[in-house]
Amino acid sequence: MGRTRRGVRFNHNGQIAGSDGRRSSFSGSEDGSGSPTRTRSKAQAQLEPVQEKQPTPEEEYQKKKANFMTRTFWTFSMLAIFFGALFMGHIYIIAIVTAVQIVSFKEVIAIANVPSRARSIRSTKSLNWYWLATTMYFLYGESVIYYFKHIVLVDKVLLPLATHHRFISFILYVFGFVSFVATLKAGHYKFQFTNFAWTHMALYLIVVQAHFVMNNIFEGMIWFFLPAALVITNDIFAYVCGIAFGRTQLIKLSPKKTVEGFVGAWIMTLLWAMLLVNLMIRSKYFICPVNDLGATIFTGLECDPNPVFVPRTYQLPHFFFLPPNTNMSLTFAPMQIHALVLASFASLIAPFGGFFASGLKRTFKIKDFGDSIPGHGGMTDRMDCQFIMGFFAYMYYHTFIAVHKVTLGSVLETAITSLGPDEQVELVKSMARYLGNQGVVPETFLDCVEKTIVKR
Repeated sequence: MGRTRRGVRFNHNGQIAGSDGRRSSFSGSEDGSGSPTRTRSKAQAQLEPVQEKQPTPEEEYQKKKANFMTRTFWTFSMLAIFFGALFMGHIYIIAIVTAVQIVSFKEVIAIANVPSRARSIRSTKSLNWYWLATTMYFLYGESVIYYFKHIVLVDKVLLPLATHHRFISFILYVFGFVSFVATLKAGHYKFQFTNFAWTHMALYLIVVQAHFVMNNIFEGMIWFFLPAALVITNDIFAYVCGIAFGRTQLIKLSPKKTVEGFVGAWIMTLLWAMLLVNLMIRSKYFICPVNDLGATIFTGLECDPNPVFVPRTYQLPHFFFLPPNTNMSLTFAPMQIHALVLASFASLIAPFGGFFASGLKRTFKIKDFGDSIPGHGGMTDRMDCQFIMGFFAYMYYHTFIAVHKVTLGSVLETAITSLGPDEQVELVKSMARYLGNQGVVPETFLDCVEKTIVKR
């Protein structure tokens, strides 16, 4: 029996890496197309011994130094872009979230791609992007119609699109579905259906959850910035506490994660949440819902603050060890308690989004989802915890915090979609008469409305 030769490296499992250096679990023969024996023979014929060269300590040091410098540069660059967009206004943050979800979708789709099959089925990549565009059209349309009814429903061009938005979105999806079925190709069924399912999973885990992050921005910048900041804070302190106190492994999917780092990061995130919220509730730019997309941190926003942002005084019960007639009280904003809940989710649940991503990468035997951020890997590697955190923040806000009241947009929607033309005219006349009687508008305005409607 021959001895194993040292210093010779072979590709594992007889597979040849793709052009992007990634391996896919979808390769190989399917539906009777291609011979496994012939595939292995071809792969073995291409194998060539590669003599490994061990790097010197100096080369290792220079490599680590270069990686550290690159990572640091891009870290500060991303922070500068993020805070610049945060201060410039909501529309810039929306643009960043849109870019993040598109890049993340591209990365997740790419890891399951088989280049040889994708080349033979030209429609695969086109359909992936079509699904993305259709989903974004539906979700963005829902947000715009919900938050800007008072603009969309009175516009002659946008009104038909708004009132039939869901039907239009459904027709677009059906068109994509029919196109997918029409392009099914014998010998590639397994690849095509796997790609179909994989694409829809990516749409749900990335695009749908990013939609709720987008809605958080419209509800008030604090509902976007606070959850994102808590996840970042937890990640930083998990690393610091893990290095300082880490002894016990937390989960096998991420061997470097420790119980001590996990608990320490939770405590530090709670403290940071209290400090950050105490600062943010002082600025209406952060706590007011969006009513002006052109607003910046310098111009600010105006609104009646949600009651959770208003400090209250709570009387504590009398304790037996205190002298008689001793009253104690605490003054704080309810939002500070809600911040502790968000911080706990960011510390105890959101990291499992990262563990899920780690398991996914192990499945496909890749280190990172991509290389879109030099020194950091892919965009998905940085956002794996943010999506589920933003989703939770949206659900928590609308369940426990949102104040549901009648808005101009909801009244317009009811009047436009539920009343006929004659009833709408009568509504206008009644409103004009009411405003005239209240002295809000002059009598000439009422006369003008009456004459205009009579001429109609």
